[in-house]
Amino acid sequence: MARELEIKGRRYWILSEPEAGGWRASVGEVREDGSREQVGIDANGETRGAADDAAERKLRRLLQAY
Repeated sequence: MARELEIKGRRYWILSEPEAGGWRASVGEVREDGSREQVGIDANGETRGAADDAAERKLRRLLQAY
């Protein structure tokens, strides 16, 4: 499953996959040419929503620092 976000004019995807009894979410940036680059943010949670929310919080904190 995936969640799409637009923050500060840039597009990001949060991709979630089941992993060892829980979920793992990772964040990638979608560029204008359609390519995707990993941001380096991963998060785990008991549910897909929890993992997605944790990854989104990490991304927003990272972007506030810049």
